[in-house]
Amino acid sequence: MEKKQFGMTAQGAATLFAITNTKGMKVLVTDFGATLVSIFVKDKNGEDTDVILGYENAAEYEKQTCYFGATVGRNCNRISDARIMIDDTQYILDANDNENNLHSGTNGLSGRIWDVKEYLEHKITLTTEDADMQQGFPGNAAVAVTYEVTEENGLKITYHATADKKTLFNFTNHSYFNLNGEGTAMDHILQIKASHYTPVKNEKAIPTGEIASVEGTPFDFRTPKRIGQDIAADNEQLRYGNGYDHNYAIDKEQAGMEVVAGVYSEKSGIRMDVSTDCIGIQLYTANFIHGQKGKGGVVYEDRDAFCLETQYFPNSINEPNFTTPLTEAGVEYHSETVYTFSLI
Repeated sequence: MEKKQFGMTAQGAATLFAITNTKGMKVLVTDFGATLVSIFVKDKNGEDTDVILGYENAAEYEKQTCYFGATVGRNCNRISDARIMIDDTQYILDANDNENNLHSGTNGLSGRIWDVKEYLEHKITLTTEDADMQQGFPGNAAVAVTYEVTEENGLKITYHATADKKTLFNFTNHSYFNLNGEGTAMDHILQIKASHYTPVKNEKAIPTGEIASVEGTPFDFRTPKRIGQDIAADNEQLRYGNGYDHNYAIDKEQAGMEVVAGVYSEKSGIRMDVSTDCIGIQLYTANFIHGQKGKGGVVYEDRDAFCLETQYFPNSINEPNFTTPLTEAGVEYHSETVYTFSLI
């Protein structure tokens, strides 16, 4: 096992932990924000390739606005007007994205130092507590996330959470992937198992409530195609987000885990498959990361990566047409996502 100092934050010192399998896959996680810092896998030439964007130390993560590698909670994505209604009680949240709440606001779990509950060669579990109303959400909450490197070259992410009041839980990991390590990611070939997506009202990215067909639109990734193939199409939805920043309604065949997306880079030969028990997945093409100075001094540009964030649909707490993300008091929230890497 390997761990080392990862710099200072306003909350104190952060630590970087390594987890590995016997095949050479290595993942770096910091206790600041339970954040994924690096995922090293072999490319077709046998070279170690770090396939996610990130920073050199915890201080950089603390001041970032892009959520590189972050564990996002209690709620990921956007909530309209930064307010929710639970059992006839209204809760006001942090309006940190225009008038809306994004990724739980400025006091989200991604900006805190977590406790390490268990650390093994291949697995680490981090925990934190969120007090009643600490982020504006009801209930004293206990949260845990486990990162596990499997012998199948998968990174398995498992979330657990409970609260003593009925509340909202909707966690995701916000890693920015580039299967070449750096440079544009728009040449990657992507497939998403979804015949519908959730259009947004305007550039503020709140869904309209419609679950629309991807047929005949740039949002159709049912057949593999390059991410950037249609990104410049004359399409109002793409103009709203300066590219893809939309949720897909997964074509679920069963309850539980299944493969919902796959990405491949011809340059590196690396393929990544995404499995999850979630009903939605957000495709974001890193449309606003220009000028971020990352690991190794690399300066990231817009569309140098993509995110595939598993989730409940955005604003589902306020949208009657979407499945609710509410969890009853004392009931455990549980979700899993696995990113599995192979060579083509």
